[in-house]
Amino acid sequence: MNQGRIIEYIDQGKFVCSLCLQDRGNRLHLLTASNREVNLSSKRAILVSGSGIDTEKPREDLLAHLKRTEEIREHLKSQVDAGELWELIVDEQEHFHHQYLTQLVFGDAATDDHLSALVRALFEDHLYFRLKEGRFLPNTAEKIRQMIKRQEAEAFREARLLKGSEWLKGITQGREVDAPDCKRDVIHLLSQLAIYGTEATEYQDGKELLGRAEIADIGEARRLLVDLGVWDQDENLDLHRLDIQTSFSESQINESVRLAGSGFDGRDREDLRHVPVLTIDGPLTRDFDDAISLEVVGDILEVGVHIADVAAVIPPDSLLDKGSAERVLSIYFPRRQIPMIPPVLSEDALSLKQGCDRQAISLLARFEKGGELLSYRFVPSIVRVRENLIYDQVNADLSETGVLQSLCQMSRILREKRNKTGALSLSLPELQIMFDADSAIRLELVPQDTPSRLIVAELMILYNRLIARFCKENRIPILFRTQTEPSERLSLDDDGYLYYVFKQRRKLNPLLIDTTPKPHSGLGVDVYTHATSPIRRYLDIVAQRQVGSALLGNAPVYDEKKLEEIRIFAEPMIKAIGRMKQNRIRYWILRYLQQHQSDTFTALVLYEMKNKYRILLKDFLLMAEIKREPRLNLNPADRILVRVRKVDPWTDTLELAYARTS
Repeated sequence: MNQGRIIEYIDQGKFVCSLCLQDRGNRLHLLTASNREVNLSSKRAILVSGSGIDTEKPREDLLAHLKRTEEIREHLKSQVDAGELWELIVDEQEHFHHQYLTQLVFGDAATDDHLSALVRALFEDHLYFRLKEGRFLPNTAEKIRQMIKRQEAEAFREARLLKGSEWLKGITQGREVDAPDCKRDVIHLLSQLAIYGTEATEYQDGKELLGRAEIADIGEARRLLVDLGVWDQDENLDLHRLDIQTSFSESQINESVRLAGSGFDGRDREDLRHVPVLTIDGPLTRDFDDAISLEVVGDILEVGVHIADVAAVIPPDSLLDKGSAERVLSIYFPRRQIPMIPPVLSEDALSLKQGCDRQAISLLARFEKGGELLSYRFVPSIVRVRENLIYDQVNADLSETGVLQSLCQMSRILREKRNKTGALSLSLPELQIMFDADSAIRLELVPQDTPSRLIVAELMILYNRLIARFCKENRIPILFRTQTEPSERLSLDDDGYLYYVFKQRRKLNPLLIDTTPKPHSGLGVDVYTHATSPIRRYLDIVAQRQVGSALLGNAPVYDEKKLEEIRIFAEPMIKAIGRMKQNRIRYWILRYLQQHQSDTFTALVLYEMKNKYRILLKDFLLMAEIKREPRLNLNPADRILVRVRKVDPWTDTLELAYARTS
């Protein structure tokens, strides 16, 4: 019988010391030190004292006895060092009864109180022993290390959340609060929430951090980062999501400086410095990687396209080559450029700057004046650019410059030939985003069908087409650009060119990168690649290495298997960066609309959806949606006027309303 004995059991993870008032066999009626009476299954009893007291004594005496017992056992518990005990028995790898472990700690004269103290200590410690089938088994040293590591991590987490939330709360309340030592970790959590939202790997920690700071909306993480000066007001989150490297390491800079100053040996190169070479680019261009020339010999026109020989300067698998392969592309945003190659090379030593001797891979193509291609050859060369021209300057000087006139005429012939072989003319103006001194945004659509842009576009297509043909005919492995026929070829009708372009674009098949030469239907050519922008595109460097090796009589740098490995990595990145650039343009358009919410805008209806229309804001070439209204029955190609109802570039929100039809 257990009546009068001290019974200990566990309730909600804590030891409870109680006195058995009545033993009913499988049920025990107990009195706890808090003066509560409870019924407990006898199976839940952890420890039962060997002696008891008279339960008929006054309740005050029984409670006093429980209190004294509890105090004694808690005091003895503080004398138990679980770590020392673990070191005594860890090598034995056995289950140990409480009594044996108690005697190891307190000696042979150990009492019920000592036994309780030992069990309490080991139970609460959780680190050195685990309870199994009523006995304690020592944990392994490895498990203890893992548990300590988890405990430290949890302690760090709790400290970070506590200090960080107090800091953020002070900031939101406008109080001056010193940044905690965990500031960097707090900013990391805020960044994760702002970039990935509920998909953040540390979402729960981030949400709890804001919750403790009395901030309910995780969307506030981005505002906090701006307020803290960590992010710019117009921070590009896609850069973070894609983990784009926006700067170069010290070792990459050092290698660039070394390569830039190494000079070059021109013995294996054809000297074309006598040829009047020029570049045509935008006014802000700093990295000139393509140049053109024209020489007239009787009735023969020799068109030159000269591409900076980046491959001759940056060795395969070098530090810079690996960095360029990871970046894949140079990225150009309004207000920001992220070059693929450090500027000491991309804007200087490699760039085809006026008056500088540069290495190039030159295409020299001979044409009849009627535009018939007679012959062509690629040569490693040395060129010296006579002039760095800009598009508007060329357009203005076209009528006064014979070379530019001839290049423009040849380019028109080349385009007509492509059109006859199925090329699709789907060019649209390019949206330029500019900023005034007061941060006001200006948007301007720049035509792409001007003479200067025609010259550059057609001569680059010529170079890429012929270099692809050269590789195909000489069995040089290369990454070709291909596009299968569209699902349907549409005709330009009375609905206008703009509507036709967007309608035809929906019929196009995706552009592909492949080691097998196939036609490019959009350009109307039988074979095509990219090799004209090696300063800005890594795959162009790869193509240049293949061609350069062949021209020097060497084996290709890459076989098809290696090219496929490069493609598998690069192609998704190229697409992702393309989407990022589109998203960024959209962001700035929405910022512009934020500044012009009272204005009305002309839109073109593209097609009807379930409960809305897909439309195109003509001033920005921005596709958007607008809800259907019963009073309006719109058809594709209709023109309407719209106004902004709600816009938020941070959340990519744009809600439009009808102004009136036009």
